Amino acid sequence: MARKVIIDADPGIDDAVALALALFDPALEVVAVTATAGVVNAEQASANVQAVIEALDPPRYPRVGMASPPDSSPGIDGRLLHGEDGLGNASLQVSRLQRQYPSEKRIIDEVRAAPDQVTLLCLGPLTNVARALQRDPGVIKQIGRLVILGGSVAVGGDTTAAAEFNAYCDPESARQVYLAPITKTIVPLDVTRQLTFNLGFLNSLPTELSRAGRFLRKILPSAFRAFRQQLGQETIPLPGVAAWLALTHPELFVMRDMAGDVETRGELTLGATVFDRRRSVAATANLEVAMEIQSREAHSIIDQALTLAEQAT
Repeated sequence: MARKVIIDADPGIDDAVALALALFDPALEVVAVTATAGVVNAEQASANVQAVIEALDPPRYPRVGMASPPDSSPGIDGRLLHGEDGLGNASLQVSRLQRQYPSEKRIIDEVRAAPDQVTLLCLGPLTNVARALQRDPGVIKQIGRLVILGGSVAVGGDTTAAAEFNAYCDPESARQVYLAPITKTIVPLDVTRQLTFNLGFLNSLPTELSRAGRFLRKILPSAFRAFRQQLGQETIPLPGVAAWLALTHPELFVMRDMAGDVETRGELTLGATVFDRRRSVAATANLEVAMEIQSREAHSIIDQALTLAEQAT
């Protein structure tokens, strides 16, 4: 039986690739895709979620939730690496939905409709999840699990010296969700940096005769250009794909139960995820944290998923 999943995303090239894999994954029933501000602003994130789904045209369309801006924002985004539209300047067309639902309401409704059966795959800042918990505190008891892309244990930050992008964009929401009494798996920078892709990855994409192939071949080359021009890197990470793997293939990861929190006030450490690793203190673990990934096996599974997407489109 396929696992019911809500994907909360801020597409973003890597989130778009993760969506392309998840929407055709026979192990998943993607009941909803909710947009959140992060890599791009709320309006663009909402448009991108719709554009990705329409471009891929999956057999079963998920419901869509629309993003709204976070209550406070550090004023940073990911367009330097993802393009002005967040999707490599692909200029995808999107139709305007007649009825638009806020992302947090969509999360609540889908979880309430299938108590204990829905996993949330959170690929962007945790604004929507925190708002859902605030709007309907009782819903927390009915969420099956959270798989969260974000944070950093021992490799520093990617947005500031201390903070990872998703946590930095909305640290208050991140802290609320990290500390919430629910089963959570965190996929931090420590792991996403272990799963990288070189230019040869473009050759393994589905053919342009398929919708998935046309879409992925339109957005991914710009990521390689941006990482080379802006960071001097010949390889790219796809963090959203790593999080999808943590949901679907947890056996690929070395996991560790840890006590973690998010800094919300530090001048230099805003958004930093802090994990208590002291041996002399018996801290209560509140997070399952991915620490290592079997990258070779992961690439093999990704190739298989791309083949499924090609066959379906």
